[in-house]
Amino acid sequence: MNTNPNKQTPTNVEISQPPTDSVSELAFSSKANYLAAASWDNEVRIWEIQSNGSSVGKAAFSHQGPALCCAWSQDGGKVVSGGADKAGRMLDLATGQATQIAQHEGPIRCIRFVEAENSSPIVATAGWDKMLNYWDTRQQAPIAKVELPERAYAMDCNNPLLVVATAERKILIFDMASPTTPFQTIESPLRRQTRTVSCFLKKDGYAIGSIEGRVGIQYINPQQKDKIFSFKCHRDETTMKSILYSVNSISIHPVYGTFSTASNDCSFVFWDKDAKQRLKQYTELGAPITATAFNGDGKLFAYAHGYDWSQGYKGNVSSIKNTIMLHSVIDEDIRPKIR
Repeated sequence: MNTNPNKQTPTNVEISQPPTDSVSELAFSSKANYLAAASWDNEVRIWEIQSNGSSVGKAAFSHQGPALCCAWSQDGGKVVSGGADKAGRMLDLATGQATQIAQHEGPIRCIRFVEAENSSPIVATAGWDKMLNYWDTRQQAPIAKVELPERAYAMDCNNPLLVVATAERKILIFDMASPTTPFQTIESPLRRQTRTVSCFLKKDGYAIGSIEGRVGIQYINPQQKDKIFSFKCHRDETTMKSILYSVNSISIHPVYGTFSTASNDCSFVFWDKDAKQRLKQYTELGAPITATAFNGDGKLFAYAHGYDWSQGYKGNVSSIKNTIMLHSVIDEDIRPKIR
């Protein structure tokens, strides 16, 4: 990709009462400025973001182990989460009641609402027990199960497209019209472990990030294979030996379809995949970034600071503050460039 970095960083606002441990996933409601965060302190928290950028705690619920993932329902009224306690849970914001909706034999790493628009809610969970399960939230048993080739590391859905990335660099692609049989199972185009995956707005492909500072842009239709490519990012190549940083999170902009990458190199970057161009980068933000999310209109970008354990226990120093920042997105920084 072309590199025209502009490192000027607008003012970012810290969220009120942030988590006390690293955030594993951030998710904005598509219906209101509500932000959910799943974190390693076993909590899932929800804030209401005010128009002036300030935040107010709205609700919280707990797992019996680290909370590893979270997602919003299509109507914006419910938050689901999965955790190391092998449970999937759901909070109804209207009633304030949290209930268990899923159970695995191992930690639940990924969770998404996967139903078509205006259909009954269906939740998909994928875990380290090598299972992808589908749940009707009104029933105790899964309505369908899929055995995965390996442990699930990342998952995203933009119905009818569902993408699950597992250990050993496997990628399973599902059409939700046939949710128990992947119509494509491939090996990741990236050479190292998958860290994150995010489906495109047009539902025709996905972006995948790995621990080696590389992103793959993948399309489903073979007729679009000429648009498939991978690129390097989040690397320090100023020394004799390059330092590669993990791409911890990829978030798709809900209006333009451009996207962000964020890393443990303490930076995030906005990209235009169609122009193969870097739009804007923000560096030296003070701590690794573990998770990101755009709000419903794409004018707000949340990113979480915390330790991702990429350097083992020795890297977990007291100077790394666990928090979430709210970044006001300037339109020209995220809008695709005219070609």
